[in-house]
Amino acid sequence: MLSAGGVGVRSYVRPCRRRAARADWQVVLDTTIPVPTHGRTRSSTRRVRLSDMDAHGRLRLDAAARFLQDVAIDDVQETGWGMPEHLWFVRRILVDVLHPFLDDREVELTTWCSGVAAIAAGRRWSVVGDAGGRIEVDSVWVHLDAAANPARIEHFGVYAEAAGRRHVSTRLELPDPPGNAARTRWSLRATDVDLHGHVNNAVYWQAVEELLPALGADPRLPLQAELDYRRPIDLGEEIDLVAFEDGGRGAVAFVAGGSAVRAVARIGGGATT
Repeated sequence: MLSAGGVGVRSYVRPCRRRAARADWQVVLDTTIPVPTHGRTRSSTRRVRLSDMDAHGRLRLDAAARFLQDVAIDDVQETGWGMPEHLWFVRRILVDVLHPFLDDREVELTTWCSGVAAIAAGRRWSVVGDAGGRIEVDSVWVHLDAAANPARIEHFGVYAEAAGRRHVSTRLELPDPPGNAARTRWSLRATDVDLHGHVNNAVYWQAVEELLPALGADPRLPLQAELDYRRPIDLGEEIDLVAFEDGGRGAVAFVAGGSAVRAVARIGGGATT
């Protein structure tokens, strides 16, 4: 259904358009959607290696995001919905870390389509580790053609059965930061940039990892993380990380040039299951 990050996906570049809520349109990301018993799913395993862990051996959020990208790319390339004819740009993602990957050294990822709209589709992942770790992820991606123009999704039969009748929304949820919030300069590196010349989706999670203590989150405990991608970040831009509180949860905005909000993440405690 999609590819991600450095191989055909970047943040969708159109600005967010606020629309009135409508029962048949607005659908919240849902990490409880079960693995479908009918329709296409794709599973793969990944080893958790040294560069994927923090200093205590935990699988970091940015490393997990790369794993998600990998299996998603493999999926769409197999079905003909990948590059070069189709581009998928992430709009919004929700990650529920139900059981942190503290001692896991291999994970199994299963992914499938979680919903469809005119020019967007949802993607779910379920990830389990060999030592009890588990995360559940839902997301929305905008479909573009080879020329990077928004394109209607047609003849989506290979994914339609798994998606069922669920609809997805490209509406963003997370707010702008307050003007007086503390700022930290985020230095970009050449290695942060992907094939399209923009900062790779997974790299945003590196900044989130860096600020977890300031956001009041203990990554050794269950947590819920959201990330809204508004516009891409390019190498050479001056980016500030602006930490603030939203609804009792820690949040961080990625702000370019002093005022342009490019992305917003929000982190809070989760619940075990």
